[in-house]
Amino acid sequence: MTTLAALTLTACGGSKDEAPIVDKPEFTSTDGIFTIDALEALGRVSSPVVSPDRTKVLYTISYESVEQNTSNADLYVADITDPANVSHTRLTRTAKSEGNAVWINGGKQIAFLYPDADGKSQVWVMDADGGNRRQVSEEATAVNGFVISPDENKIVLIEQVKYARTAQDAYPDLPKANARIIDDMMYKHWDEWVTEIPHPFLADFDGKKVTNAVDIMADEPMFESPVKPFGGVESFAWSPDSKSLVYTSRKKKGMEYAISTNTDLYLYDLESGSTRNLTEGMMGYDTNPVFSPDGSQLAWLSMERDGYESDKNRIMVMDLASGAKNDLTANWDYTAENIAWQPSGRGLFFLAYRDGVKPVFAIGLDGTISVVAQGEYDYDGLAPLTDSSVLTMKHSMLRPNELYIAENGADKQISDVNGEVFAQLTMPTVERRMVPTTDGKQMLTWIVKPQNFDANAKYPALLYCQGGPQQAVSQFWSYRWNLALMAANGYVIIAPNRRGLPGFGTEWNEQISGDYPGQNMRDYLAAVDDVKTEPWIDAARIGAAGASYGGFSVYWLAGNHDHRFACLIAHAGIFNIESQYLETEEMWFANWDMGGGSVNAPADSKTNPTYGAFWNKSNPTAQRTFAMSPHRFVDKWDTPILVTHGEYDYRILSSQGEMAFNAARLRGVPAEMVIFPDENHWILKPQNAILWQRVFFRWLDRWLKPEAK
Repeated sequence: MTTLAALTLTACGGSKDEAPIVDKPEFTSTDGIFTIDALEALGRVSSPVVSPDRTKVLYTISYESVEQNTSNADLYVADITDPANVSHTRLTRTAKSEGNAVWINGGKQIAFLYPDADGKSQVWVMDADGGNRRQVSEEATAVNGFVISPDENKIVLIEQVKYARTAQDAYPDLPKANARIIDDMMYKHWDEWVTEIPHPFLADFDGKKVTNAVDIMADEPMFESPVKPFGGVESFAWSPDSKSLVYTSRKKKGMEYAISTNTDLYLYDLESGSTRNLTEGMMGYDTNPVFSPDGSQLAWLSMERDGYESDKNRIMVMDLASGAKNDLTANWDYTAENIAWQPSGRGLFFLAYRDGVKPVFAIGLDGTISVVAQGEYDYDGLAPLTDSSVLTMKHSMLRPNELYIAENGADKQISDVNGEVFAQLTMPTVERRMVPTTDGKQMLTWIVKPQNFDANAKYPALLYCQGGPQQAVSQFWSYRWNLALMAANGYVIIAPNRRGLPGFGTEWNEQISGDYPGQNMRDYLAAVDDVKTEPWIDAARIGAAGASYGGFSVYWLAGNHDHRFACLIAHAGIFNIESQYLETEEMWFANWDMGGGSVNAPADSKTNPTYGAFWNKSNPTAQRTFAMSPHRFVDKWDTPILVTHGEYDYRILSSQGEMAFNAARLRGVPAEMVIFPDENHWILKPQNAILWQRVFFRWLDRWLKPEAK
């Protein structure tokens, strides 16, 4: 059982004019149905960190305020001395989010990030009970993350440094000129114009103050570490003796950066100030370095091929004395997601998608793999307790993350943050279904049925099209594309693990590259055709919806579905592949997926980085892909379509959605468009998220519910 000792704390320390505290909202269900309000009321558990003595877990819970249109995360600690009787204590109650929280001083104190009086994120320290809170860094720029050395005498800070040239740099006599002067690629990334990039700053730390911060990449101002857009503190690893630091960087800029995924691991020696590339000649992503407990070995995740962001993630181990490298997963046909050393150093824990779920695995240094815990759910995060047990989180399509201890093929729940909400609800159900594909294979398809499902009734259905394009359709939980919420609104959800998704072997995962409009689209249609034969499916009222590559899928299906669908929804999708090729920022993505191949491949790719471009007439795979772009099938569009997009989306520009909407209207097809001026590839702000959900279900109900006629 678990108990919660919720402390009444006052807001302490931080930025000026702090807003009202965002806290756990009141929620009462009157009908027992999982609704948008229920989704927004859930606490979001994240970032568990085990104490040095392995008796406590520090973690965060965040809640959203629809009224304030923001969210806030506070710190909690769980005492797991007795896993059968876990107690939880709230440590902070502040108006801004604490983050990057870690134990220091043998577990007597906690270091974390929080805004200073000017709103810049800085390093703070407090006692383990939440008291004696104080700011310990006073950096001129915001601290975006930190990692403290094992001896706690040093700290590496992630701070931004200037990258782009301004108009005033070129013409100082024009102080009011407002322009961006651009002479190379990667001037935009994800959701921002790139004017700054992150660098690691090494500083002294005595537990009371952070001082003498020095940029260890000061002579490399154009290279970033961690790697944008999602790299963070996992990009750094301190050696156990605190004498060296390993960091991740892609030491390329401009066009070289745009066409390559070749990151490397660099070892920085504190005494000499020298830097050594540990992964020289390894051409793909090298990420997530972790030292063994005795410091003799380094483990990390590594992809083999440059330009392929969804390559198999191998678990590599290097003997630091000899430099010998060993691929522990050479004989294992799945891709690893996270790694953590066992306390003894005899092996590692890791996560990987397999057969539609994400279990916890253990791997020995001889490559022997065993299952620590698995079931019809996904695990998330690894904090080892012993060589056989690990603190983790678990979620499914029906429940968000909670804390668990996994061991010996089973797990034990040690938090129940959202139990009060779910106790009021009757949730949908999830079933596995094996669907025959057009090429004679079997495809796992999740079927999510509404609560209180009646097999004698008829239900409208919705095909869920996954993005990525190579992201798993596992037992995932999403606050945007929540399949349980869709089912709770009266729809049977069809979620196929089509070609291109991880968890079913390398061949299945890689098939989609260079075949966007091919087998994976036939997989989607096969799933719909199989499920609609059920007597409880209304075959005349089936829709399709998806985001990113899922949005591309919807646009392509719009002209190629042979009247299977009654309505469509596309968010942030690719409509015109040719324009997308030149609009996007990370060119390796477009090059590889259009059918090009690795940037370090033979032939002319080294001298011609446009090998996957639509003007490369010598590449038949690319030519076939561009010829099958969704925009070329608009003449067949006849199905009502909803288009949504964020204007800060620089991966897939909102112009893609605007083109699709205009095409539908010009064709006389019923269409609606929602553009979010302040959102990126995802819709994140609470009120925007609610608006998106309302429009989503209003559109579905209009076309798929019999009573809407």
